[in-house]
Amino acid sequence: MNFRRLRRFAARVMLSCLLPLTPLAAVASTVLQGRVVAVHDGDTLTVLDRYRREYRIRLHLIDAPEKNQDYGSRSKQSLSQLVYKRDVSIEVTTVDRYHRLVGKVLWGGYDINLEQVARGMAWVYRRYGKDERYLAAEAAARRARLGLWAKARPVPPWEFRKDERDDGPWYDPRQWFRR
Repeated sequence: MNFRRLRRFAARVMLSCLLPLTPLAAVASTVLQGRVVAVHDGDTLTVLDRYRREYRIRLHLIDAPEKNQDYGSRSKQSLSQLVYKRDVSIEVTTVDRYHRLVGKVLWGGYDINLEQVARGMAWVYRRYGKDERYLAAEAAARRARLGLWAKARPVPPWEFRKDERDDGPWYDPRQWFRR
């Protein structure tokens, strides 16, 4: 058995057990610094801190297209161009239900969350906040038909996810017993 893998697994289990117990007030005042080691989609990335701990980060106030949605890969590519293999700071605001840290990503004085919206690679997630700078950037990208706004009626990710859940595969249990 690989001892290093076992130790890494134990550390992840401990973190997953302790993270839900962390008071949100303590998390909200945290500024995390590290290097971006993975970009999962247009609004989620993984950061490695100086102690070599990995944190999955969800970008606050924005919602990017899903991977299998129109502009999903382009949104991911845009975020990769902005921050992949770069040292960033994250102003953590909360922890979501998937135990990801949610926050504003900053690099070189730029708000990366805002930049994704300004490039037309993400929507402002109005459910979680109504920052005027983000709304103005989205309106400007829409007027200029940048990124996902090039389509006449782009489908927001929250509607796409709802449609995927509602129209998901339905399996007839009787087919399991057919030969």
